[in-house]
Amino acid sequence: MCLACSDVKRAHRVVEHLKAGSCFINNYNITPVEVPFGGFKMSGIGRENGQVTVEHYTQMKTVFVEMGDVDSLF
Repeated sequence: MCLACSDVKRAHRVVEHLKAGSCFINNYNITPVEVPFGGFKMSGIGRENGQVTVEHYTQMKTVFVEMGDVDSLF
């Protein structure tokens, strides 16, 4: 949702009542890749970009690799 408005406080009040995944005030589509982006309700599937996406599409894995003689830490 893109809003053009000279009264930014009013624009924020309007955005508060919108059911939208992303809202832009006086600009459009200048989203850093670190910021989650996505639709709302039936528009899109979840979120893309940022930490949210990494956590959704990955799972924690621990890998131990023997690199030769190592003194025990214990």
